[in-house]
Amino acid sequence: MKFKKILYFLLITILIINKNLYASDSNIYEKIDTFSEVLDKINKEYIDEINQDEIMDSAINGVLQSLDPYSAYMTPEMYENMTTETSGEFGGLGIEVGMEAGVVKVISPIDNTPASRAGVKAGDYIVKINDSQVQGKSLTEAVELMRGPIGSEIEITVRRKGVKKAIIFNITREIIKVESVKSKVLDEKTGYIRLTAFNENSSKQIKNKIKEFKKNEKIKNYILDLRNNPGGLLTQAIRISDFFLDYGEIVSTKSRKSSENRKWFANKGDIIDGKTLVVLINYGSASASEIVAGALKDHKRAILLGENSYGKGSVQSIVPLKNKGAIRLTISKYYLPSGKSISEVGVTPDIEIAENPEKFEINTESDNQLNFALKLLNG
Repeated sequence: MKFKKILYFLLITILIINKNLYASDSNIYEKIDTFSEVLDKINKEYIDEINQDEIMDSAINGVLQSLDPYSAYMTPEMYENMTTETSGEFGGLGIEVGMEAGVVKVISPIDNTPASRAGVKAGDYIVKINDSQVQGKSLTEAVELMRGPIGSEIEITVRRKGVKKAIIFNITREIIKVESVKSKVLDEKTGYIRLTAFNENSSKQIKNKIKEFKKNEKIKNYILDLRNNPGGLLTQAIRISDFFLDYGEIVSTKSRKSSENRKWFANKGDIIDGKTLVVLINYGSASASEIVAGALKDHKRAILLGENSYGKGSVQSIVPLKNKGAIRLTISKYYLPSGKSISEVGVTPDIEIAENPEKFEINTESDNQLNFALKLLNG
């Protein structure tokens, strides 16, 4: 009874604080009563003794996950251990993940990391981590299971479209160092730049690479490779888009509060002087990658080649809580210059070509998309 009274008091307090919640639904008190009754029955009659703190954490997380796959609750321990991936160095497997239908979905493996070397692909569904089933766990909980001491092994079981049997990967955790920019001169006249993530130094590195290319008078074309790039900092996506545009809108965000809606525009000056630009994308291109690809496509500044991108077009904010935990909450969505939303849709390439390489090693012979891009640039 004490448990029920505490829970009821907690929920009523929440309602009093947020007047809009009960004003919009006259049955909210009945729902609270039912919720309280269910938890009381669990507490009294469930076969095993329950941890009330864990039950409440799960209830809070359930509310957040009912909103979208990216909103989630972090306990104080999870929040404290949260790694800032945009810093360019973090521990783990080297994959960007999201949640879909209660299962962890790989958005993209990062180049030259344990996950990419093992053969994990964008679109894989992680159904088991070691001996723990992923179904029913939050994204944050699943990520915590994948973290561990550097050098320790982890077994993940994935389901892949088109493959009947589950695939098991045994991976050794490492410190993940994100080398976000790689470059090479291809066929003597094409400057190739591969961007694997949008971290603090990405735009500066790209600018420096292009400066090097421009010293070579033979360079006539450029390829920007955003395949398997899970995104990162919005500021970097805007700067990199601006490099290739002379004018116009790059991206906008729309939120619940109209006062927080924003638009970003390009400054005059195309860093490659209007030379032909091909952008490579695939299903592992997400978030910031989609902003760059979408802006360049809408302004007809680049030819997009590859596969439809992931469709991660929303903005999450980390909101600290009084208990020293936090919530990851979706606060706005990205919109391309055309007015189209990226969310759940992604960016469609101008020329659609299925992905061929298992790994991205700047190999024009084994990489059919890159090979096609070169042929396109050479007429």
